[in-house]
Amino acid sequence: ADMFANEEGGPEPDWVITEREQFSDFRDLNKDGKMDKEEIQHWILPQDYDHALAEARHLVYESDADKDQKLTKEEVLDNWNMFVGSQATNYGEDLTRNHDEL
Repeated sequence: ADMFANEEGGPEPDWVITEREQFSDFRDLNKDGKMDKEEIQHWILPQDYDHALAEARHLVYESDADKDQKLTKEEVLDNWNMFVGSQATNYGEDLTRNHDEL
């Protein structure tokens, strides 16, 4: 209700419909209409999701200008703000160390 107040007789926005589907299909695993501690844990820390790999793929996808799946020094520097804002680089701290691969 904080984000969407359903007006009587009014249609729901598409994003509300999508969120309802996400909840019923993926979040409410035991189908009781609410999320318990285990369901919240599964949502926040899914067992089959590698956060580091996902962040690394995101950085490469967004920064790889020539789409060769390799980052050059120039591509990293052109997107420095993305790297210093990333958990994968310890929010930029790891970029200050010498690396042979860079």
